Amino acid sequence: MLTSLRVRDVVLIEKLDLAFDRGLTVLTGETGAGKSILLDSLGLALGARSEQGLVRVGAEQASVAAIFTPPADHPALALLAEQGIDAEGEIVLRRVVQKDGRSRAFVNDQPVGSALLKRLGALLVEVQGQGDQMGLADPAGHAALLDTHGVAPVLRHEVATLHGTWRQTAKALKAAEDEIAAAQRDAEWLRHTTDELAKLAPRAGEEAELARQRQALQQGERRAEAVAAALSELTPRDRRSGGPAAHLRAASRALQRLAPPSADQDNPAGPAMAALERAEEALGEAETLLARLADSVTADPRLLEAAEERLFALRAAARKHNVPVVELPALLEQLRARLEALETGTAQIGVLEVAALEARRAMLAAFARLTEARIQAARRLESAIAAELPPLKLDRARFVVALAPLDEAAWGPAGADSVRFLIATNPGQAPGPLAKVASGGELSRLMLALKVVLAGGSTVPTMVFDEVDSGVGGATAAAVGERLARVADRLQVLLVTHSPQVAARGASHLRVAKAVGDGRAETRVDRLTGHERREEIARMLAGETITEAARAAADSLMMAP
Repeated sequence: MLTSLRVRDVVLIEKLDLAFDRGLTVLTGETGAGKSILLDSLGLALGARSEQGLVRVGAEQASVAAIFTPPADHPALALLAEQGIDAEGEIVLRRVVQKDGRSRAFVNDQPVGSALLKRLGALLVEVQGQGDQMGLADPAGHAALLDTHGVAPVLRHEVATLHGTWRQTAKALKAAEDEIAAAQRDAEWLRHTTDELAKLAPRAGEEAELARQRQALQQGERRAEAVAAALSELTPRDRRSGGPAAHLRAASRALQRLAPPSADQDNPAGPAMAALERAEEALGEAETLLARLADSVTADPRLLEAAEERLFALRAAARKHNVPVVELPALLEQLRARLEALETGTAQIGVLEVAALEARRAMLAAFARLTEARIQAARRLESAIAAELPPLKLDRARFVVALAPLDEAAWGPAGADSVRFLIATNPGQAPGPLAKVASGGELSRLMLALKVVLAGGSTVPTMVFDEVDSGVGGATAAAVGERLARVADRLQVLLVTHSPQVAARGASHLRVAKAVGDGRAETRVDRLTGHERREEIARMLAGETITEAARAAADSLMMAP
């Protein structure tokens, strides 16, 4: 429900803080006192269009905040959760309007768009006013309202469940048919590509394995080349020149000529000859080691060529199909599955067609039961509304619930029926949409009759009526007040009224007045109780001069059951 309203610098209101109670709250006051300003202020918080003229003269901006405490399962809380806004049991709708008419919207101090503010406002408050009927006048909600008046919830749940099953089976059938059609269009390509990939036979992890093998073979080839180059340096390039070993032996023989004639004399070339001998031995050892190394690193160019060809073939196939090499095995399986589906798809389509047909039959049977239940509920609703109209001075009006089948494209979890509430206000007149046929006063009273009968099915916790009693008095006004009180037993009702019979029914009474001081007019709101409330109702009965008879009549109205 609406718990409070804070208004700052709106037209004639400088600062106003109002608290609201459950039940029926009436707002009274002289014409022009500012009751419409209060409703406009609430409308701003609910997402109504902002206007430049709403900002009080001399102020830079106007602001309105409406605070609500909806029940824990209310749809507004679910909507806020979808938007990532934490409600914590309280919802604050706030609107700030600049002097130029631009506005900003906030929900629980988080900036939001005007569309979300309107959605929340429609879930929290329903406004019924002169020329501004909402809620019940919207045909989009008529089916749900009719259902709450006499259609079993278990039947509505069954319809929603069967419709969901039908949608799922139909979707599965359509997907299978599309897949088969696509496979048939691509059948030749599928077979060619599958054969091509099957011949290639890609294996999981093969690319990484081939890359390692190729790198190892390339390294082996480079080692073999290095060893061969080293051996070539030790091998004679031609037989005449010999190799390093022959040169060492020639050098040693040349030094032997320096040997002394006597064995007792030292050979000056001895150390050099010993060094040459060691060099010759080291050279022989090096040749042996290099020969062994050459045997161990012998490269096989055929293996490298085969590894590279395989690797390049895999990568070429991956580029062709625009997938990584690692996904080629999975691609092959997918293509095989599509070919298999092409071959077995007809049988699968048959199974899905049977399932979809059975789901449709079950849904249509449930739709028929729901339609019949709605027809019965419509007749009961028409009778209930007809009983409410005469006391509201609408005895010539005729309320009709019109049911019509929807096109299949419009079927949904709520069934296959179009439901519209229609009204004819005069005999012989064809029933038409509520908002177009009735006058402002008639429509307000019709909405009240509808709300009396349907209030139990509404999820909107607060209703606002703006002069629903316009143009009526006496017994009709008393009937309006009695019905408003009945609605207020189930919903919070805020009512702007000029009727004392209606005002006397209020559980809470707010008086709107305009005061003039320092050359400026200002709207104020007072909560009336006891004597003050009696005087206000007497004023509404008698006018400016309140008589004792008016006070007695006020007492009689306030004590009415």
